[in-house]
Amino acid sequence: MKKIVLFIAMMPGIYSCYAQRAAVIANGVWRGVLQRNDGVGIVFNFKVTDTAGRKLVYIMNAGNRLAVDNMDQKGDSVIIRLPFFDSEFRVRRAGDNELTGRWVKHLADRDVVIPFTARRNENYRFIITHKAITANISGRWSAAFRDTVTGKTSSLVGVFEQNGNHLTGSFLTRSGDYRFLEGVVDGDSLKISGFDGGYAQYFSAKIDNNNTISGGHFFSGSGPATQVWTASRNDNAQLEEASLRELLNTDISPKLNFAFKDADGNMVAFTDERFRNKIVIIQIMGSWCPNCMDETGFINKLYSEYKHKGVEMMGLSYERTADFSRSAPAVKNFMKRLGITYPVLIPPVAVSDPQRTEKTIPQLKKITAFPTTVFVGRDGTIKEVHAGFNGPGTGEDYEKQKEDFYRIVNHLVEE
Repeated sequence: MKKIVLFIAMMPGIYSCYAQRAAVIANGVWRGVLQRNDGVGIVFNFKVTDTAGRKLVYIMNAGNRLAVDNMDQKGDSVIIRLPFFDSEFRVRRAGDNELTGRWVKHLADRDVVIPFTARRNENYRFIITHKAITANISGRWSAAFRDTVTGKTSSLVGVFEQNGNHLTGSFLTRSGDYRFLEGVVDGDSLKISGFDGGYAQYFSAKIDNNNTISGGHFFSGSGPATQVWTASRNDNAQLEEASLRELLNTDISPKLNFAFKDADGNMVAFTDERFRNKIVIIQIMGSWCPNCMDETGFINKLYSEYKHKGVEMMGLSYERTADFSRSAPAVKNFMKRLGITYPVLIPPVAVSDPQRTEKTIPQLKKITAFPTTVFVGRDGTIKEVHAGFNGPGTGEDYEKQKEDFYRIVNHLVEE
């Protein structure tokens, strides 16, 4: 009788352990689908594996792998917290091969919630129904996007690399690029998507021939879809960059003079001894910004190479809220994940504030892109400004971007 009672007493613990084990996501390659309000699914792939006794998830987009190592289990539920952008998956396991739940992205005033499903051992992104392809679209394209609600148009540059049915690439905008996109050419159809924990994107279109793409749609987030696009091949396609004269406000003193708290709450001023008589690179950024993440990977390397030559760095991180207590943890996480060694200051304005520039760095007319990189000479005045950043998903444009930054810094060092 005592043995029976002991067994019954142990049952809650046994069940609890079993539930914890059952919630573990099985290893393998998965195909995830974010189901938009309009019925369109934004697909991506991720890999689950064990490393050093820990469960890791790698979100896969083209050659990029985003490691996710923050998971909590409770019963048959798992919360997978993305390393950046304040978002997470909340899922339940249905056997070893299926997950159901939702992706939640936390904004300053609300949450964006998108239903999510995933299946294991589906290592494709899009089903290919026509192995025969209409054309090869590798190269540069002049793309025209139009918002069907506002009528606003914008010019982008598409960069694609096609290998048979497999397609990778990105779109360049004046504020950066759409990062790592991956998909297929299926007969005369183009399908390419990307997900990085901050943004979910899917582009579709019809390939008319080697020189023309028509009938394009751009789906982002939960919906509704409002953007259509077309493109024509143009090996010399470039985006027009704003001149320094267009970006600088010459109505006030050209010398920078600001002071904000860093992520640890310490007040840091541009006039501090650390930056005096130095070349200073100011990275206007946000912990919510994927392009800022791409730039930081390069800026870290640039800083390590030039700090002994009198070059200093600082970040100005414009967050979703002006509440320092809410912004500081996100900035600290961003710094830790990317190994930032220079100070990152948090201006006391939300990124959505229409007067964010005037209130923080009025020597600029307007902050038009995140990131924006400001190069300051030893005299404390702005010498160059670069809005946006073309990341590694853009290939040759990324290499050119790096060359431009090195050119600017070398010029300032030699002055």
